[in-house]
Amino acid sequence: MTHPLSQYLPHDEPMILIDELVSLEAESLSCKVTLSEDSPFYDPDSGRVPEWVGMEYMAQTVATLAGVEARGRGEEVRIGFLLGTRKYQVHERAFALNTPYTIRVERLYQDEDGMANFQCDIFRGQAPVASARINVFQPNNVNEYLGFPS
Repeated sequence: MTHPLSQYLPHDEPMILIDELVSLEAESLSCKVTLSEDSPFYDPDSGRVPEWVGMEYMAQTVATLAGVEARGRGEEVRIGFLLGTRKYQVHERAFALNTPYTIRVERLYQDEDGMANFQCDIFRGQAPVASARINVFQPNNVNEYLGFPS
């Protein structure tokens, strides 16, 4: 079975960490994840997924937005790079099993060269779990950017 988001993400299973696209607007997108014991990064000793994994949930939600937009233009999905974050704040020390989390990303800025900035938030119901501003870069030609032959 193919993961429902594989058409939008430049990832292979099992490293697609988010489950489904929930909503899409012009500059924002929301995805959902519900964790199980089979989830990547699940820690059986604590029975949870560590809070630092939230950064990857955010990055994959940003990548989903980029993938949806690329597909909408009839283009291939391209890889991007998480450059950094400002103020990754967590309000819960870990992500609990069998609990749905919503990841919402909003594009604040993007230039024509592929540099962008997003406000990202994770919620459990209406309760905030984590937030960050992340900077990403999606080069127009990733092989050229990485120094590979075209």
